[in-house]
Amino acid sequence: MAPRIGVVVFPGTNCEHDVVQAIDGLGGRGELLWHGDQTLGPVDAIVLPGGFAHGDYLRPGALARFSPVMDAVCDFARAGGPVVGICNGFQVLTEAGLLPGALQKNGRLRFLCQPARLAVTSTASVLTGLASVGDHLTIPINHFSGNYTCDAETLRALQEGDRIVLRYVDNPNGSIDAIAGITNEAGNVVGLMPHPERAASALVGSEDGLVLLRSLLDAAVASAAA
Repeated sequence: MAPRIGVVVFPGTNCEHDVVQAIDGLGGRGELLWHGDQTLGPVDAIVLPGGFAHGDYLRPGALARFSPVMDAVCDFARAGGPVVGICNGFQVLTEAGLLPGALQKNGRLRFLCQPARLAVTSTASVLTGLASVGDHLTIPINHFSGNYTCDAETLRALQEGDRIVLRYVDNPNGSIDAIAGITNEAGNVVGLMPHPERAASALVGSEDGLVLLRSLLDAAVASAAA
């Protein structure tokens, strides 16, 4: 059976259908999940998509972290289930404590909507397992608060633990160590600011996001079989 990928919808989310379409195009089955639900249903992986959850009031992801569905997402992640947060979803994962650090406003206080060149720096995650270290990908970014930051101890742990999965080739937002995406210690929770679902077809200018989405589907199949 096709792996089921639950895509959580918060008030203000605007990339959920892009994710579902990209997942379906690769043979998966994308299913929308409402933020007010307390259970996930029979899913094999979870995506927190981009947008402006709860209008980004207080700060991006801070209110979404308290949505009822997040308790189930946290339980799923802690049990080893694949979880990916894209853009606003990355912000939600840091607010929920599933990933370390925080996303602050971009350097020079500019909203960025442009292609970004990325380098794959680790394959030890559910999002990069089918990629190769050193691969260069062109994937769009679309954010105002995408500047990843953390303290020196956390940065050292990320570096030494092979947990920085993507770096910007030309750091557009000022992220520490040019970080574009990180994973948790187990490699099953990943947050990234670029949008792989927007680089899933030559019609939109790039298919470079497909290797990341295929990696997620591969991890979902493995998780379901475990």
